Amino acid sequence: MGPESLNLSRKNYLSNLHTLSSHFLLKKSLNKPIKSIIADVQEMPDTRNIALDRVGIKAIRHPIKITDKNNSVQHTIAVFNMYVSLSHHLKGTHMSRFVEILNEHKRDISVESFENILQIMLKKLNTDSGRVEMMFPYFINKSAPISGVKSLLDYDVTFIGEIKNNHYEFFMKVVVPVTSLCPCSKKISDYGAHNQRSHVSISVRTNSPIWIEDMIRIAEDAASCELYGLLKRPDEKYVTEKAYDTPKFVEDLVRDVAEKLDRDVRIDSYIVESENFESIHNHSAYALVEKNRLKN
Repeated sequence: MGPESLNLSRKNYLSNLHTLSSHFLLKKSLNKPIKSIIADVQEMPDTRNIALDRVGIKAIRHPIKITDKNNSVQHTIAVFNMYVSLSHHLKGTHMSRFVEILNEHKRDISVESFENILQIMLKKLNTDSGRVEMMFPYFINKSAPISGVKSLLDYDVTFIGEIKNNHYEFFMKVVVPVTSLCPCSKKISDYGAHNQRSHVSISVRTNSPIWIEDMIRIAEDAASCELYGLLKRPDEKYVTEKAYDTPKFVEDLVRDVAEKLDRDVRIDSYIVESENFESIHNHSAYALVEKNRLKN
């Protein structure tokens, strides 16, 4: 056998030996328990003796389906904040499990499923309290008041579910853009009156389901005039004159909304806010009213 043949045989031998060694080491590592390979740092103890009220993830986007009052399904994108409490003896929570929970439910997320999602979250993260906040744009197809032309208008909606001490609570918030016209301006001016776009926010804690559309309608009825995505000239004349005939201070807006909420037995507590983005000032006018029937 020549020198070249000897070198080739030696290379083959070393190559085979390396392959066998690699297979042996891989098999040996696979037989080890996973925790001995990858440390679970979150499960390590913490010695500072400080429990945390909320730990979790914020601002994760996820597609959802929302059923509207007409029993149609609306597809939209929500931003989620998800939190749990953390015991004083644990170093951290398992952040990836929050994402797993969202993906397991795919788009099957609604007012009715909120409590179930929270219960699953508490079980997976081995804790007794948690909170899920879901913020999303909600669209209503509105008809203009005179021409009847249809257009979409968007509203900001937030669902909040929370479990503490085995007690579940659900909160809903809607932000409704409207028009308000100043009563003082109308009273003192020979002609015209200044108006502004206002954001009326209604936050409610409910004891039974309530439609998003119901909350929006309460806010729009309290305004000088509601908004529309598309208006023709006859519609513009109508909304301008309607606002002029229905002047409202920011104080009037929140009081009129509160008056309606007081009569709704589905609502245990509420916060009503209005911010009027002034057209003749570089600041906003603001008012808030809050009520909790459970404490009265």
